[in-house]
Amino acid sequence: MNFVTDYILKNPPVLLGLIAMLGLAVQKKPFSEIIKGSMTAAFGMVILNAGVDMLTGTISPINTAVQEELGVKVAKGLSDVTFTADYGGTVGLVMFLGLIVHLFIARFTPVKTIFLTGHMLWWFPFVLVAGGVEAGLAGTPLIVISAILTACYWSFMPWIMRKYVWAATEDDSFLIGHPTGILSLVSGFVAKRLGNKEKSTEDLKVPESLSFFREISITGGIVIFLMYIVVGIIAPALVPEGENLFMFSMIAGLNFGAGLLIMLYGVRLLINQIIPAFQGIAEKVVPGAKPAFDLPILFNYRPNAVIIGFVVAMVTSTILVIFANSFNVFGVTIVPLVITSFFECGGAAIIGEGQGGFRGAVIGTVVASILMVILVGFSAMLFSSTIQNWLLIFGGNDLSLWAMLGRFISGLFGGF
Repeated sequence: MNFVTDYILKNPPVLLGLIAMLGLAVQKKPFSEIIKGSMTAAFGMVILNAGVDMLTGTISPINTAVQEELGVKVAKGLSDVTFTADYGGTVGLVMFLGLIVHLFIARFTPVKTIFLTGHMLWWFPFVLVAGGVEAGLAGTPLIVISAILTACYWSFMPWIMRKYVWAATEDDSFLIGHPTGILSLVSGFVAKRLGNKEKSTEDLKVPESLSFFREISITGGIVIFLMYIVVGIIAPALVPEGENLFMFSMIAGLNFGAGLLIMLYGVRLLINQIIPAFQGIAEKVVPGAKPAFDLPILFNYRPNAVIIGFVVAMVTSTILVIFANSFNVFGVTIVPLVITSFFECGGAAIIGEGQGGFRGAVIGTVVASILMVILVGFSAMLFSSTIQNWLLIFGGNDLSLWAMLGRFISGLFGGF
């Protein structure tokens, strides 16, 4: 079980390569096609991960610098490393049992979802176990309740989002398995009622002299460059000693743009190989099942919306963070949610765009950003003895929501 958990389930390239291999084998494809398809799917995931790592590596220093400027420090017991040291075995067992329940749901209910976002197969059991620990659970009750809640998330959230995803992509062959869920649902709901589908973010008229802004990599790089300049002035710790702010920011922008290009190339490789292969498995094992992929799969469909969502989310959430910290709303110092603003709110903007065009993307993302700050504030407040600092960086999304839900439900059995 440890081998499967550590080397397959937590290793997305291997997991998706094996799925592609199995799907092609079930369809009785020639040996050469099986090898080519499975290896290409694995390559696609490696490339996608490399792009995401470049993006996250460019964004993370902003969080770190702001934390240092505000004097926020990670205390013992409040990070992923320290919590995993004590409960890593429990999280692994919850993941394994949760997957079994998840597959039973897909096989025997109308909810035909197979969750394939590798790292989220770990992080949802992680936050739900933390919720159980905060509520006073231990042993078998902690494992069983966390596993059932984990399986419910993997099964139901991608399924609930499906119509919004299909409207944005005009492709019903896959679902999204990512903690953007609640933010995207809220964005889509608001955008449908307040937006205008006639004017799309992808139809923005840009003068010929500024046509380079149509490239997501260039636009993203410029946005990060400007963000580094602003943050570098406010929080000098962003720039290593001896470095020049302008050049350091330029390199960060170039890395971010290159990361986007790499990620999108990986997305194309993965989709081209894994979708046809997965259909073979679905026909034999879970008829009608849809694969739920990582969020960057969406970015290729409406790239302008991603950047618009990122900028809108950063502006909106930063204003709210300053307000919340000034009035000590949550009793916890919150830092700007850069990672969640890019990934989860970028996804929310795409869903909003699919329901209400440019206006829907903007309004939907504003509302999603407000919810993001509320979620991160309350979850950080409620997880004061386990993963508080981790949630301050990676929360404000389904991870925060389900962590709090898990704490509440576990509390019914273990007491607060």
